This record gives sequence, C-alpha cells and structure tokens, in this order.
Amino acid sequence: MCNAKSDRHIDHGKGSSLVSDACFLSGLAKIETVYKGNNQLHWRPSRVYHYMQWNNDLPDFVVNVTGFVDKKIEAILAYSSQFYDPNSDEPETPITSKNFLDSVTYRARDLGRMINVDHAEGFTVERSLAVENLDKLI
Repeated sequence: MCNAKSDRHIDHGKGSSLVSDACFLSGLAKIETVYKGNNQLHWRPSRVYHYMQWNNDLPDFVVNVTGFVDKKIEAILAYSSQFYDPNSDEPETPITSKNFLDSVTYRARDLGRMINVDHAEGFTVERSLAVENLDKLI
C-alpha cells in the first residue's frame, strides 16, 4: 500500500513511483543484493494498492471502514501543526482550513454510499484484481 500515483503534493506521487519501482526491481532474479553479508532472495509483492488522497479519482475498489473514521481523524490530527488550528497565525493552506477535515469524513461517507455502508476508503491498483469466483464478490 502506498500513496496515490497522482496527488496535490508532488512528494506523494514520487513516493508512489519509488514504491512501484522498488516492488518491480525486488523481483528481478538477476540482480544480486547483499544485506549484512547475506544474499537476499528476489521477491515481489503480488499487488500494489494506492490509497486515494487529495484527487477525486475513481477507485478501482472500496473497502468498508465503518467504525474507523474517528481513528483516521485522530491519526491525521497527530500531525496537528499541518492542519486546522483556530489559534494559528500561519497562512491558510488547502489542508489547514476547517473544511479539509470535513472533506475527509465526507469522502469516506461518499465512498461508503457506493457500497451501501456508512464509510469506505477507495484504492486504485496497478494490475487488475483477480477474484476466485463470483460468489466471493459482495
């Protein structure tokens, strides 16, 4: 799991590319790597999922997160200096407005609406998802 491929903050897209590239390169058998004197075996994750951030991309799939939105807001607020503070003298940015935190909850509600739950998170994928059989779909 990593950042969205494209996002308002350029570091997010670059970070996403680094993860994707590292996942690809880690699976190349002809590249030998040594860590603390030991040869590392090649290995590649079967999937890379990108969580949605600033952009309103169409998700490839959504996950029911009903009951966890308060925890998400709590995690966001762990970086309180970057977000809404009514006592701040700093210039306002798109993420320091009160509306930003409301938008996080709104997005979770809107994505939840897509699958008939209270809250959901959206993800995009690099490769098509495989489903064992149609009975496994919700």
